[in-house]
Amino acid sequence: MAQATLTLTMPEQIWIQQVSTAHPEASFRVLAAVPGSDSGFALVRITGPDVAEVLDDMDEHPQITELTLAQWSDNEATVHFETTTPLLQFSSRESGMPIELPVEIRDGEATIEVTGSRERLAELAEQFERFGLQYRIEHVRERLHESQLLSERQLEVVVAAVEEGYYDTPRCCSLTELAGRLDIAKSTCSETLHRAEEAIVKRFVEDVPGVAEETDGLEEQLASD
Repeated sequence: MAQATLTLTMPEQIWIQQVSTAHPEASFRVLAAVPGSDSGFALVRITGPDVAEVLDDMDEHPQITELTLAQWSDNEATVHFETTTPLLQFSSRESGMPIELPVEIRDGEATIEVTGSRERLAELAEQFERFGLQYRIEHVRERLHESQLLSERQLEVVVAAVEEGYYDTPRCCSLTELAGRLDIAKSTCSETLHRAEEAIVKRFVEDVPGVAEETDGLEEQLASD
């Protein structure tokens, strides 16, 4: 499965773009969201120096049909509301690609994370375009389950190495001692550890934001679909 992070720019005619750009220091954190047939419902935490003004703008906007204040302080408020333009929810529903929550929206842009097949991701991109949402791909990679990362034998050797103190500083178990306790040749133990370490380190680097991003293939696919 593909795991992707995207940044979306909301259309100018949508309330969240208008309100968030009018209050660029405010942050909208979508905690929960449910699409209806013609509208959407969401629970959002708003933080910033002018929360009261943000709430007034939301309450007065014609695309917000219901607004209920759940929690309030000087610089933070949590609200439940209904809107006639839940474009993210509609895009997710029509593509079959769930958008992971929470979603952060600030100054007209939303950062979202999704996980699914590349076909579903391509369909989500099509829905974004259909609803007038501009997007850019920040990061995409293949997401493997832990059981796919290491073979059963590699996992056994790595776990034994940790338990015996092979990775401790100072080291409490030598490679020769580890191989003996596993009843395998030293060369086999070394090779198995090296391959496991390679997989683990590469996976770690892929998870570091901005490092080893694999966007080219997906961008080509989205462009060709």
